[in-house]
Amino acid sequence: MRLPMNEDTTAERLQKVLAGLGLGSRREIEDWIRAGRVTVNGKPAELGVRAGPADEIAIDGRSVQRAASSPTLETVVLGYHKPVGEVTTRKDPAGRPTVFDRLPAPPAGRWIVVGRLDVNTSGLLLFTTDGELAHRLMHPSSEVEREYLVRVRHQPDAATLARLQQGVQLEDGWARFDRLTAERTTDGHAWFRVVLHEGRNREVRRLWMAVGHEVSRLVRLRYGPVELPRDLRPGEARLLPKALVQQLSETCRAAALPHPAPT
Repeated sequence: MRLPMNEDTTAERLQKVLAGLGLGSRREIEDWIRAGRVTVNGKPAELGVRAGPADEIAIDGRSVQRAASSPTLETVVLGYHKPVGEVTTRKDPAGRPTVFDRLPAPPAGRWIVVGRLDVNTSGLLLFTTDGELAHRLMHPSSEVEREYLVRVRHQPDAATLARLQQGVQLEDGWARFDRLTAERTTDGHAWFRVVLHEGRNREVRRLWMAVGHEVSRLVRLRYGPVELPRDLRPGEARLLPKALVQQLSETCRAAALPHPAPT
């Protein structure tokens, strides 16, 4: 006799089960559940429901295969040099190229993008087949560092640079750069390296705009311990070595203390 879903001691949250199978990130799967695309034992799933090994899960009417005897798949992470002009979605209604168009086939499951870069931003983008790892890397509590090379119009003064490191009020709360280093200046532009530990939408651009400087170029150089290889050209992808994947996984497990908002 099958145990009820929520009484099975081996049951886990549905989004965790599906993410562990490499079907998507937890956030993606939660959206599928809200949209009614996921069923458990023939009934529409709800957020928070648990599923055990004996429960039958289906997505869009197609049964999800979970072979208990299958060996655990090795976690793989792909680094991609995103060029300007590509969008970070699987399909674009406007027909623009997406970051998935040029990726190699995954060894199993499907590629899950770790965070996003807007269409006008280039640089390092990570993909993995491990939904749990993707979830941890993107979760705010992990505070994984992101480093960018940014070019802004005009030369900011010292007071402006100090504000960016002390904190600026944006529409979705306080934000700041953990580190900000001047690189060089060109005609009418200034280049900086900036580091922050959040992944809010267009946060780097919005921070600079809040202090009166428009970003004219933005490149992500690093995500946690993973740096953009100098020989990886725009549009190219490369699997990360096992040691770096392990380091990346350990980095996102060590959550830092929250940063206080400036007074």
